Amino acid sequence: MPWYNLHKTYAGLRDAWLYAHNVQARQMFLELCDWGVEIISHLDDNQMESMLANEFGGMNEVFADAYQLSAKPEYLTAAKRFSHRQLFDSMARHVDNLDNMHANTQVPKAVGYQRVAELTNDSAYIHASAFFWETVVRKRTLAFGGNSRSEYFPELNKHSDFIHERQGPESCNTYNMMKLTEGLFRMDPKVEYVDYYERAMYNHILSTQHPEHGGYVYFTPAVPGHYRVYSAPEKAMWCCVGSGMENHARYGQFIYMHNDNQDEVFVNLFVPSELNWKDKKVTITQHTDFPAGEKSQLHIDVSKSTRFTLKIRHPWWASSFSARVNGVDYALNSRPGTYVGIQRKWKKGDVVELSMPMKVTVEELPNVPSMIAIMRGPLLLAAKTNAENLYGLVAGDGRWEHIAHGPLVPLLETPRIIGSRDEILAKLAKMEPVEGKELCFRVPGLIAQKEYENLVFEPFYAIHDSRYMMYWLSMTAGEFEKYKAEKAEEEHTKLVLDARTIDRVDTGKQQPESDHAMKSQHSHRGSHLGESWRDARNGGFVEYTLKTNQEQNLSLMVRYWGNEGPDRQFDILIDGQLLRSEKLSDKWRRDTFMNVEYTLPADLTAAKTAIVVRFQSKPGAIAGGIFDLRLLRVLPSN
Repeated sequence: MPWYNLHKTYAGLRDAWLYAHNVQARQMFLELCDWGVEIISHLDDNQMESMLANEFGGMNEVFADAYQLSAKPEYLTAAKRFSHRQLFDSMARHVDNLDNMHANTQVPKAVGYQRVAELTNDSAYIHASAFFWETVVRKRTLAFGGNSRSEYFPELNKHSDFIHERQGPESCNTYNMMKLTEGLFRMDPKVEYVDYYERAMYNHILSTQHPEHGGYVYFTPAVPGHYRVYSAPEKAMWCCVGSGMENHARYGQFIYMHNDNQDEVFVNLFVPSELNWKDKKVTITQHTDFPAGEKSQLHIDVSKSTRFTLKIRHPWWASSFSARVNGVDYALNSRPGTYVGIQRKWKKGDVVELSMPMKVTVEELPNVPSMIAIMRGPLLLAAKTNAENLYGLVAGDGRWEHIAHGPLVPLLETPRIIGSRDEILAKLAKMEPVEGKELCFRVPGLIAQKEYENLVFEPFYAIHDSRYMMYWLSMTAGEFEKYKAEKAEEEHTKLVLDARTIDRVDTGKQQPESDHAMKSQHSHRGSHLGESWRDARNGGFVEYTLKTNQEQNLSLMVRYWGNEGPDRQFDILIDGQLLRSEKLSDKWRRDTFMNVEYTLPADLTAAKTAIVVRFQSKPGAIAGGIFDLRLLRVLPSN
């Protein structure tokens, strides 16, 4: 059942009612919900759980919304049946089981958990949604607010993947994380939720639309010296184009929030805006040039003097903070990460003057202390390097065109920052504004290589059509020399393999296998040492379609574990023709991964745009596990 696609119809009808008050859309939405309830009523819990192992969008969220809209209990039951116990039970018990899970399959589930929690006050759903947020934001999120690589959460000790993988955090993930954040804030208005929202909005979301042609970004690589690809207007229609349209229409949505019970207005974000509080006949207008400036003014307009509380966020990134009304500073005793409450009888013409100088900080890539990002206030400061080899910069609707396929840059050749943390922070404290360029800075003596000494640091959201630095290799001089000696050959090997790769299947993972038209029988998948695998058992098979780009002189590379058990016997076939019979049992007896290349005879690839690669297990035996599959160009012999 294609719930992932159907969810878009559900959400569209719901929104047509919520935002446009279309009565027909409301009726169609509820009737479609009735149809959905009928469909799943025939499934027992095991069948339901098996179905939910596939991506199903935000079905639990829309059924919860239907329950709020209609008060029909069967919709709430359906929302809970769509909870997917594999994730829900772990999150409710505060167990992080996100390693190697498809990220944006999980985030909408948590959005649904939050909606059920909000409507029922069910403690399990409260814990599940809040713990999911804590886990993703605190442990699995990059400096600009995004998460996932190649659409999956890496293992916590493998965040170094981000500096090698061109498929960086996905825009849809952040879109959904911001939805989850809003919902959690409605239940529990914590400053930490707004801090994350602000980071994600200014650094990831704001950066994902091209300022001229309007194309949207799918992946934002964190790879030093890489770049992003944009959708071609009127052609490419990725998921991140659909959510992207919503992203840029929602900048006003979370600036202010209102607590009806206590007559409180939360000022969350520092954005030029006007709030019309009709019930109180109050208008609040915010004047600011933030983030270029470090001040904001809130102008209060009331028809008559009115008492309410203005709660203004004291952000974590402010080196100091003041909130003055008529010369009185209400923030004198406040701390970062709290709200400054100004409770008074407001008069027409009252003005709240905010001052919030930004401090400069350094943040490490999660669990990778040698890679750092530079923040000025909530803004990620990045730098353009060059505009060379930006292959496929504006992408059409072809498969994989949303990926920046241009060559990767060796990490050791990218700009690096040498010094201790104290030395680095001391230099950053002396950053110099670039005359005539808003929020652009130079930092004398920060970059180690002379050719990069004049790099300009600027907000990441302002960088387009360029290779860039978001994370920087950073260590002391002695640490760098040791790192270079240990990693130079490894980096070279990775880049050569990447350059040779025509097509690749990251086996055992939902999206890559779907993209390569996987077919299987008696097949299983799992992970080992942070790498996913796929196998086929007892006469079963697994097959993938790989593009050849009509190139010749090719080889097939398969990644195996070097110490497999008995009965690992199988055939490898290309378009039904035998390429090789393989037996892995006792072949290497080494506890390491082994990359094996099989040269493809010319007649198997001649005049073909694609080939079907099948791994066929012998009766009673296992084919694989297959940890990676690549179609490679054969290098000429020396």
